Amino acid sequence: MRFSKERRRKKIKMRIRKKVSGTSMTPRLSVYRSNKEIYCQLIDDSSGVTIAGASSKDKGIDTAASKIEQAKQVGKIIANKAQSANINRAVFDRSGYLYHGRIKSLADGAREAGLSI
Repeated sequence: MRFSKERRRKKIKMRIRKKVSGTSMTPRLSVYRSNKEIYCQLIDDSSGVTIAGASSKDKGIDTAASKIEQAKQVGKIIANKAQSANINRAVFDRSGYLYHGRIKSLADGAREAGLSI
């Protein structure tokens, strides 16, 4: 039986989520990628709270830039929000997407802005 792309991604996501969990000191940086936008949030799984979130729809994101460059800007924004909440480490949850392209660019942007992943 063949899996659709979405079903395959969700299966991989569940395999990742068994191992990756966020705390208040090191939250989980979860990423969602649609065809047009990219979203990310810092999540404290121990209390079930979203600490901060950012997306390519936020103000300050250059809409004329490529989607990879936009993802890098989103990574920098989420890192700045994390630092304002006194968080400097996070665990990266790629949500079943390949660590390539926009996902990798978002992680690199967060690292450049000072978030340790």
